[in-house]
Formats: sequence, C-alpha cells, structure tokens
Amino acid sequence: MAAENNGVDIETSEDNEFSSGRGVGGRKYRPVFAHDHDRAILEMSSIDPGVRASSSASLNDAKKLNAGMPQNMTSEARDRSLPSHGGVNGSQTESKLELFGFDSLVNILGLKSMAGDQAQTPLSPVDGDDVPVNVERPQASSVKLGTMMGVFVPCLQNILGIIYYIRFSWIVGMAGIGQSLLLVAFCGSCTFLTTISLSAIATNGAMKGGGPYYLIGRALGPEVGVSIGLCFFLGNAVAGALYVLGAVETFLNALPQAGIFRDTQTFVKVNGTDVAQPITSPSLHDLQVYGIIVTIILCFIVFGGVKMINRVAPAFLLPVVFSLFCIFVGIFLARTNYPADGITGLSLQSFKDNWGSEYQMTNNAGIPDPTGKIYWNFNALVGLFFPAVTGIMAGSNRSASLKDTQRSIPVGTLAATLATTILYLVTVLFFGALATRDKLLTDRLLTATVAWPVPAITYIGIILSTLGAALQSLTGAPRLLAAIANDDILPVLNYFKVADGSEPHVATLFTAFLCIGCVIIGNLDLITPTVTMFYLLCYGGVNLSCFLLDLLDAPSWRPRWKFHHWSLSLIGASICIVIMFLISWIFTVVSLALASLIYYYVSIKGKAGDWGDGFKSAYFQLALRSLRSLGASQVHPKNWYPIPLIFCRPWGKLPENVPCHPKLADFANFMKKKGRGMSIFVSILDGEYHECAEDAKAACRALSTYIEYKKCEGVAEIVVAPSMSDGFRGIVQTMGLGNLKPNIVVMRYPEIWRRENLTEIPATFVGIINDCIVANKAVVIVKGLDEWPNEYQRQYGTIDLYWIVRDGGLMLLLSQLLLTKESFESCKIQVFCIAEEDSDAEELKADVKKFLYDLRMQAEVIVISMKSWDIAQAEQQDESVEAFSLARERISGYLAEMKGRAEREGQPLMADGKNVVVNEVQVEKFLYTTLKLNSTILRYSRMSAVVLVSLPPPPLNHPAYFYMEYMDLLVENVPRLLMVRGYRRDVVTLFT
Repeated sequence: MAAENNGVDIETSEDNEFSSGRGVGGRKYRPVFAHDHDRAILEMSSIDPGVRASSSASLNDAKKLNAGMPQNMTSEARDRSLPSHGGVNGSQTESKLELFGFDSLVNILGLKSMAGDQAQTPLSPVDGDDVPVNVERPQASSVKLGTMMGVFVPCLQNILGIIYYIRFSWIVGMAGIGQSLLLVAFCGSCTFLTTISLSAIATNGAMKGGGPYYLIGRALGPEVGVSIGLCFFLGNAVAGALYVLGAVETFLNALPQAGIFRDTQTFVKVNGTDVAQPITSPSLHDLQVYGIIVTIILCFIVFGGVKMINRVAPAFLLPVVFSLFCIFVGIFLARTNYPADGITGLSLQSFKDNWGSEYQMTNNAGIPDPTGKIYWNFNALVGLFFPAVTGIMAGSNRSASLKDTQRSIPVGTLAATLATTILYLVTVLFFGALATRDKLLTDRLLTATVAWPVPAITYIGIILSTLGAALQSLTGAPRLLAAIANDDILPVLNYFKVADGSEPHVATLFTAFLCIGCVIIGNLDLITPTVTMFYLLCYGGVNLSCFLLDLLDAPSWRPRWKFHHWSLSLIGASICIVIMFLISWIFTVVSLALASLIYYYVSIKGKAGDWGDGFKSAYFQLALRSLRSLGASQVHPKNWYPIPLIFCRPWGKLPENVPCHPKLADFANFMKKKGRGMSIFVSILDGEYHECAEDAKAACRALSTYIEYKKCEGVAEIVVAPSMSDGFRGIVQTMGLGNLKPNIVVMRYPEIWRRENLTEIPATFVGIINDCIVANKAVVIVKGLDEWPNEYQRQYGTIDLYWIVRDGGLMLLLSQLLLTKESFESCKIQVFCIAEEDSDAEELKADVKKFLYDLRMQAEVIVISMKSWDIAQAEQQDESVEAFSLARERISGYLAEMKGRAEREGQPLMADGKNVVVNEVQVEKFLYTTLKLNSTILRYSRMSAVVLVSLPPPPLNHPAYFYMEYMDLLVENVPRLLMVRGYRRDVVTLFT
C-alpha cells in the first residue's frame, strides 16, 4: 500500500484500519490518500476521499450509538456495529459541518500531525514534500514527574555541590563579606535572568531531547545550536571531573591514611601566631589515581542504565539536606576555639574583621603562601564560584518526563535558583561571623569542622552529593552528544548516533575519556574556569535566543511564561559576556574561538537544515523593511540591478531530468556583477492546476536543485497554465514584489521552429515579446545558447554592439557586465552606430564617444551609413541573399494562403485568430532592413566573441509568421547573438 501511494509511510493493521480508542463511540479512522501524489492526510472514515465537501455523522448520533452498545463489546465489534457510509456516490448522513469537509469531532491524529513530531530529521519539510505519518495504537503512558521531583530536586541537586562545601568559606575569607555578597548577587543575577529566558523559550512549545542545545538550535539555527551544544557537552564532561576531584579530595582529607603518596605541606602562620605551622593538603598523584578509579566506577554505573540512576538520584539529595542542617546547627552551637582553634562563634567582631577583602598569593592548593604562584582577585573568584550557581538546565533536560512542562520548568527552576541564592547569601553572613580570616583561608573543610555532631556526617554528605552530581554529568553529557548526532547535522558525529530508547554507549565512553583527561590534571581551581566558560557560553546562547525571539515577536512566539522582556535577556547575555572577560580574557578568547571554529565547520561540512530559527525570522523582517524602504517609485539608475526572469521553457524538448537549458544559468551569472543580484527561473507546465499541482512541486524542487548545482543566486518558480502564452502573461504581471520585480526577461531564440515545423511557436514568441513591452520589461533573447561559454572558457576578440535605438543604456551596461567575467575580460568593446547616408557621421561619432567617456566605458566607436530599404544595395552577392530570397518566397506563399482563405470564408485577413493588415511595401522594407543589418554584422563582426543588436518590436497588425521571418533573416549565420530591447527608463547615468 505504501508503495502505491508514493512512499507515504502509513503504519496500520492488515486491513489499513485502526481504532482510535473509546473516543466518540469507538469511531474508526482510516487513512485517506489524495489523488496524484498529494500528501497523505488522516480523516474519519465518514469523510469521502474523492469529494472535498463530504459529510459525516454528527457527534450526537455517535454518542447515541455508543450509549446503545454493550460495555463488554470489543472495539472491532463496536466498529462493525456502526452504520456504513457511502462511497463517492453513496448517500451520507447530514452534518452541520459539511461545508468544511470534516467531521464535527476534532481529529486527534490530525492534532498529532500538527505537532510536527519529526525527531528523526532536523529538516523541516518544505512545501510539497511527502511527510510520513506514523499511525500507532495508543500506548500506556509512563509515569510523569511533577514540579518538585521533576525540576526542583534535580536543579537543587546540581546547583548545590562541591564549591559550597570546600571552597565557599575560603572565598569568604579571601573576598570578605562585602565582596562575597556582591559575588553571590552578581553570579546569581546571571542565572536568574537566564532562568527567565529559559522559562520563556521552554513554554513556547513542546521540547525534545537535547536540553539547551535543542532550545538554542531551534532559536538561533543549527550552526549556532551545534557549536554551543558541543561546548556545553564539553562543559558537562569537565564538570564531571570537577565533581570527582571534589569527592576524592574530601575523602583524602577525611582519611589521610588512605593516601598512597606523601601529602603536600605548606608552612604558614595560622590564627595570628608567630610560628609557622604546617598545612597538609592531599597529594596531586593521589587525586589523580583515586579520581581515575572513581570515574571508571561511575562509568560502569552509567552503563548499567539511566533507570537505575533515576531511582537512586533523589536519595543523593537527602545527605545534602541533612548535612546542611548539621552545618547550621554546628554554627549556632560554636563557641570560641570550639570545636577547633580559630572558631569564634557568631561574633560581631569577627563580622567586622572579615568584612573587607584580603587578596593574596597562594599555592596550587589555595593555601596562603607569599611565595605562591597564584594571585587571587575578584575576577578570579568569579570563575571559581560560578560553577556553584550552575545546574539550572537540569529540569529542562527532563522535559520529556514532566507532566506539564509549561508550568514545571519555570516554577521549579526559578524556585531552585532563588532558594540556592538565598542560601548562599545567608551562608556568607554566617561564615563571616563564625571564624577568623586565617581559619577561613586555611581550613578548606570548615563546613565539616563546625558540623554537628561529628565532621563525618559532612564528609559523607559531600562525597555522596558530589558523586551524585558526577553521575548526573556523566549521564547527561552523552545524551546531549547523542542528541546532536541524531539531528544528523555533522557527519563526523554519526558514530554517536543511537536509536530511540537505546543507551548512548559510544558517547558515554567518549565522555569518560574526556573526564579522565581532566582528572589527570588534578587541580580543581584550574578546571573550574574552564567549566565556567562553557556554561557561560550556553547561558549566553539561551539569553540571546530569547532576546532575538522576543525582539522579533513572530506570530509563533507565544510563550505561556509572561514575565519576560527582551531587555532582560539582553542584560543577561551581557552579564554572561562580562563574567567571561572578568574571569580571564584568554580563556574567553579561546572558548569563543572554539565555538567559532565549530560554527564554521558546521556551516561548511554540516547538512542544511531549516528549524524555523529566529535568524530566518530576522531575515524575513529585514527583507520586509528593505522592501518598504525601496517603495514603489523607480530605482535610481545608480542603484539599478538587473533582476533577470529566466524563461526556462524550451522551444522543444530537453533530456529527461533536465529542468532547464544548461547554459541559461551560466548566462544569468554573466548578467551580474560579482554575483550580486537575484535571478528568477520560471517554467510553465501546460494543464489544469488541480491536476498538475504535485507535478509542479516536483518540477520546482528539480529546478531549485539545478540552480544550486550551477551556483546561481536565484529562486525557482513553476506555473501551471492552460498554455504557455497564458502562463507567461500571468507571470509578467504578478511575479515579484515592489521594486524587486524582475526587470529583464531572458529567453532562448527558437531556432528549431522551422526545422521541427512547430507552427505554434511564432504566435507564442511574438505574444511573449508584446507582453514584455506592455508590462515595461526589458528583453534579452539569446541566439546560439548552445555555444555560450561557461566560466572556464576564455573568449578573445571583440564584443560588438549594434546600437540602433535608444534603450536606456541597457546594451552598454550588459557589455560592461560581460567584461567583469573571466571568460570575456580579454575582449574589447566596439560600438556600431547605424545612420542614414545623409547624416553627419563624424558628428554622431564624436557625440557617442563623449557619451561613452562620461559613462566611464572604454569602447571603439564605428559609424555605419546605410539606406534601410535601398533595393539595389540588397542585390549584392553575399551569403544572406539566398536566405532573403527564401524568406520572401515563404512570406508570399503565406500571404497568398491567407488571402485565399479570406476570400473563401468571406472574412478579412486573419492570422493567429486576429485580424491583420498587410502592407506589402512595408513587408519588403522590413525584409531589406534586416538583410542589410545581417550583412553588416557578417562583414564587421564575423570573428567577434558575441554580438549585441537592438531587438525590433513586432510590427503592429503583422502576422507573427512574418516577424519570425524577419528575425530568422537577422540572425542568419551569426553564431552568438544577443537581441536586446530596453524599457522606458535609463539604467545608466552620467552623473556621480
């Protein structure tokens, strides 16, 4: 069945029917296929597939049927008991919505198709593409999470981590209470504003896998999404190493005897004493060995499956909450030098002493050391502390498991952000009043020291919380990488693709190797700035996404979260950038360079995708504003650009799967300066629109592919019309907008019309030219298109212009455009001016030279005198005389046939369905004029690269057959010729 319907994938039962459940009386649905490659749409069985305005049973009737059925009937029996509906010509039940052609009940499967669930491909289907519609039986929904367990707890677990336990007291001692409050407020405002932007984007529609990558990619495009997404993946992988090192360092501080290597000792003066005392810190090698072992164990747990991790993840939060309770109880119970030296209890004097900052040199372990290599200031502390406020994306990463994403993500994320920020602010005040500055700077585990009743509780809480956060990082990072790979943007990431419901084992291995590499570095304070940069890139991308979407305010931008504004998102993005440069401008430049390299790589190697991103909306609005600014008035000649309408319909047949003449795109490129400008490629299909609509869409796709292959900036349009003349007449009237309408019609000269005996071509050809004249369009007709050079075929000789009538300078401008191309850059221009013999040839030559000089055009001017209808001159023996004689004979025969038919029917002279007036003297004059012009071209321009000549308009009330004879005589034996007719305006100007 699928094969018979052009590849449309309809998953149904054997009889192509499926049950919709117990909806309206168990009504059965079935797929209905539209005729001639139309999209497969899902309608109720009562809808007639052949008639648009079909009717169906009303909702009340369906309810009555359902009420009268036994409750134990199966869905199949219930469906069979429903009354059958007629076919195409059958009678159907009256419906109030018969006008709309649909049942009165909203089609729930149609709603699913509107949701656009296309997780398998990043490409949005373009108009006319066949979209597979998968119809499946309803499945039991899995258990969904609420705001508390789905968003608040994961965010709280990710935000509260190692920095709070083993670095926060040290930060208070180094920066002082005042600047620590400023530090918390500064970093907290960044995540708070990012949460506002995240809430707006997350509530603007359904979310899929990938978390912030999905949000940024769909807002800023696949290139930006992949570049920031990969950086966010690296940040998560490095954060896993950060948590592992924190857990190992806590373990070694709690059990120093577990160390394999000798601990590092630093002698400093502690608590105001004059004697330097040793401060012990774990060995770097111990951190590396234990860190690698813990990372491998965590990876084995991750390989066990995410279900096991999700079951135990809430349990990791309990030790954290309990340890916080113990810490605050210990703070209130602390007294002077209890439970350790340097503890003052909650003292106002300590609060005053610790209010100011005391930045100084430290060693790699953070212990104050005058000979240390690291100097700490506010900027460095921002990089150290910022990971303590990250983790706000944990809820959005679980959007698929939430009952109500529109409510849970904003409420849960904001609650976790505000709760942790308040906790940090309160802790700063308590730590500042709890101990001396030396104790704050030297006791890296002050939280364990003051914890009640024993420090072991805090140690266990630290280890379990950090290991839980590490598990979340090692679980989320591979899934982020797999989501990027599944979007099929970068072919190099195909190794990390996973099927739906499968575990990303390859991505997990890759993440483990990155985590182990960072663990080998072993320095917690050097890893945290790296994590900070990657997280800030992600947060900045979220803020910029919301800023762009809010500023553009497209019709589809309707987030449920109303508390947002583009200025807040802009401030949030600015804070992210400021924090990056405050931490380290070197790390900032490196991270931005990495993201830019990924962006460039994706734009070059990535597969094209259209996700409806904000940049496309920005381009659209910019185009509208530019179009309105151009107005409807004529463009000044200095700003005139050729917008050619390339008429692809050939005079004859092209090979199969060739939508346009191969040389037409080459010629269109020659009409542009440095590729600037737009071409519109148009083809016409004969037939009825409703019957040929799908064929037209397929032809448009083929023509667009051809344009891209030829590297021509342009668009493709296919028009269905009863005839070529009707189609072109509609095109020339309606194509384009405002001043972006095509101004030049380019088509091939029908050289085959006489050879193939295509008698309908003359009337069509003349009609097209007349339509262009009426519509005020310039015309360029190419003779010898098969011999037109491509961009690699260099031409030599001259470009000869036979400038006969005033055309606004179009012919001169086309010659200059040809000179800008490599194929014609070696040619020179010759301008031939045709004048009567009694005119002043020298004066005309001087005027034309002055005119070309003012136009900045280098050309040789040649004036030719000729009598346009001197019969004696036409009798000269050259190769055009034979063609002239044959043309005159054919015209005489055609005229005699018209006269004979008119006499027999008793009507005036008719040609092409219209009355004509034939002046035989005028016909002879036209023939002699074209003969003389052809002889002149052959005499002077036989070796030229290309010849441009003014196109004579079709004479009024002349048969189209006569005009074709004139044109055939004009182009006789000229291998490459452009016939140009301007329109009622200038395209060049003398003035600057």
